[in-house]
Amino acid sequence: MTKQRKVVYDVLLEDRDHPTAQTIFERSQAKLPTVSLATIYNCLDALVSHQVVRQVNVDREPSRYCANLSEHGHFHDKESGEVLDIKFKPNVSIADFLDLPEGAVIEDLELNIKGFLKTHS
Repeated sequence: MTKQRKVVYDVLLEDRDHPTAQTIFERSQAKLPTVSLATIYNCLDALVSHQVVRQVNVDREPSRYCANLSEHGHFHDKESGEVLDIKFKPNVSIADFLDLPEGAVIEDLELNIKGFLKTHS
């Protein structure tokens, strides 16, 4: 793990708000002022390819990054733009809700749900 990758990873662990590369760049500059946006993208590519972080894609928006490696999905609040982790309920398998082809084995899961968070008055 290079110094730059460590800074990027630390930024992702500090605020688990699914930041974009641009936001990670801005936060990383406080710790490593000489870092470039290109370096941030290279670090993120390496962290994703080594399965240290996940890349989250919502429609045509910039990719976001998530340091939570547990099996989970994401909820995208269309009003605020916020992306939140969705935990799976205990003892429930996602395969129980899907009509998978016979013999299919799920190795990776990307679940992105879009909607609105209702606020209570």
